[in-house]
Amino acid sequence: MSFDFISRRSPVLAQHGMVASSQPLATMAGIRILQTGGNATDAAVATAAALNVTEPTSTGLGGDFFALLYNAKTRAVTALNGSGRVPAALTIDHVQAQNLASPSHQFANPFHAHCVTVPGACAGWCDLIERHGTLSMSRILAPAIALAEEGFPVAPATAHYWQRSEDKLRSALGGQTLLINGNAPRAGEIFRNPSLARTMRTIAEGGKDAYYRGDIARAIVHAVQKSGGVMTTDDLAAHTSTWDEPISTTYRGVRVWECPPNGQGLAALMALNVLEGFDLKQTDPMGVARWHLMIEAMRMAFADTSWYVADPKFSSIPLDGLLSKQYATERRGLIHLDRATLDTQHGSPVAGSDTVYFCVVDDQGNGASVINSNYMGFGTGIVPEGWGFTLQNRGANFSLDPAHPNALAPRKRPYHTIIPGMITRESDRSLYAPFGVMGGFMQPQGHMQVVVGMIDDGLDPQAALDRPRFCIEPANAAGIVSLESGVPTIVVTELEKRGHILKSQVSGYARALFGRGQIIRRDPDTGVLCGGSDSRADGCAIGY
Repeated sequence: MSFDFISRRSPVLAQHGMVASSQPLATMAGIRILQTGGNATDAAVATAAALNVTEPTSTGLGGDFFALLYNAKTRAVTALNGSGRVPAALTIDHVQAQNLASPSHQFANPFHAHCVTVPGACAGWCDLIERHGTLSMSRILAPAIALAEEGFPVAPATAHYWQRSEDKLRSALGGQTLLINGNAPRAGEIFRNPSLARTMRTIAEGGKDAYYRGDIARAIVHAVQKSGGVMTTDDLAAHTSTWDEPISTTYRGVRVWECPPNGQGLAALMALNVLEGFDLKQTDPMGVARWHLMIEAMRMAFADTSWYVADPKFSSIPLDGLLSKQYATERRGLIHLDRATLDTQHGSPVAGSDTVYFCVVDDQGNGASVINSNYMGFGTGIVPEGWGFTLQNRGANFSLDPAHPNALAPRKRPYHTIIPGMITRESDRSLYAPFGVMGGFMQPQGHMQVVVGMIDDGLDPQAALDRPRFCIEPANAAGIVSLESGVPTIVVTELEKRGHILKSQVSGYARALFGRGQIIRRDPDTGVLCGGSDSRADGCAIGY
């Protein structure tokens, strides 16, 4: 059965509520909750749970969770950090003594059990509902439980990435339970996960304590320790989410919001601050001048965030300085209009990655921008026996250099790639759009590019998502720039002349490198919603 296709997507318009995610069945789970009286928060958790079922390659209860919420009554934005921490017994010395560190101060094997940090998603879901939800967890999780028990046809892109992880799942403890007769499900094949349904029922009945202090916690610890890790039940029992003050910057009449470090949303805001000093409307959106400026702004941001982004409980992060317009002016002055700068170092401001992203807006105008991840395709691939989800490998993002701000340490959160975004209008604080682009270190790059598309070029959400993108990898000033198929040949040629090291014409399923985003924009006068869902994934936006 062939699933090759070429299509054009129009933006989706609706009047009452909308959900946009990377899986149609998950989008529908959120829509059902909205239509039965739930609000944006209720629908967001229902969508997250359904995504765990339908796209386990990218997300699940073994991973982490971040959210930005917009309250239509107060016009305030709040941030939830649902990321987990390192086991108390894990240290750099312990890793080095086992010869698990690479010469570049990273984990030599990013899928080792030491890379499992305490999963924060369950607590994140529960805490979000406790503070902002209106429905019971049993009602919210019901659509996902039904999908897990009855089964669902695996979508084409998801099947492709599932197949890429076959070897990992075959070799990881318990990973075989996410295969069918030893193989990943093919596109259109029905996959059932009754163990995951059991997990969600347990959470619906017992809340987050059932996950962090009960049988699930004991199964997680057994799986991690049997795979060579040091996590204990005390590590899970000690886990808490945090409600944080979101960070933001203004950009041409709107305010763009991100979660603060340990997330990397700071990089998107810093890049936009740098770009704000250039008149992008005077540049051709598909011309070399525009591409060069955006790439260079992102290089500047990564030079800083690769050093400064860490757990703020362990490191002092000069956020006010990094986000100041004055600092952006200084950094902007380092950009050469005619050549690439591949040796940018982090500055010293004065203080004053497989993932799902989805968004929801309800009929009251409340917005939820949410991201949930287990990282690197099923994370470690380790499955706690009988519970149907894999454990993340977020700890792979730690530095094993003791002098680095993001150095591994007990009970510390790692540099986190997953970042939801939110945009409000600066004039009246009304909701402009929840938005996001998932995909490891591509995420702040995607945020910057879709914001420029909507704000500078006036594109609708779908058009902004469809536009070809660049991705700097690795995420540092000297990284190679990958260019998506569709970038004009003249732009490729001229960027090479300016000294950029390129990998061009990336196409097919490899386009996932450039992230997979969702956007819902709200008209402030009519309340009409305009949604887009990335053509690089299986999903859609649905409204009613």
